[in-house]
Amino acid sequence: MKRIFFVLMTAVFFSACLFESKKPEEPVNKKDTDTQTALDEMVETDQAFSEASAKMGMKKAFLEYIADEAVLLRPGYMPIVDDDVIRFLNAQEDTSFTMTWEPKGADMSAAHDLGFTYGVYKVATKDTTIGGTYLSIWRKQKDGKWKFILDTGNQGVE
Repeated sequence: MKRIFFVLMTAVFFSACLFESKKPEEPVNKKDTDTQTALDEMVETDQAFSEASAKMGMKKAFLEYIADEAVLLRPGYMPIVDDDVIRFLNAQEDTSFTMTWEPKGADMSAAHDLGFTYGVYKVATKDTTIGGTYLSIWRKQKDGKWKFILDTGNQGVE
């Protein structure tokens, strides 16, 4: 379990060397339409993930868009991995709030199979709204769908 997390974090660190951050609406390279198409698909998946969270609740949306090998980084917890991810998500009460987010930037690996999105999120209750920033790392699955393999966020931006 720790080895998988270490390998994942090492891969993310070293693959970061291949990334050049761009906003989703900016072409990564005007001549490279394959990269732009893959980047658009990944960002659209992140947006659909947020819409699903608004419509069916945060828990169901996360369970739909999470990869089998995903890691959650949450305040007050060690990295949540393996079977603990599903247990953690299932333990969340999400009927008293609505969580949505908006990607503000993204980039993609040269192989078009790994990328990240980042942006701002809002959690709205009946009485208040809080916000923050997030980062999701996405991997293209064998069936062609994008699933997140790492998700983290920080409270503080509204």
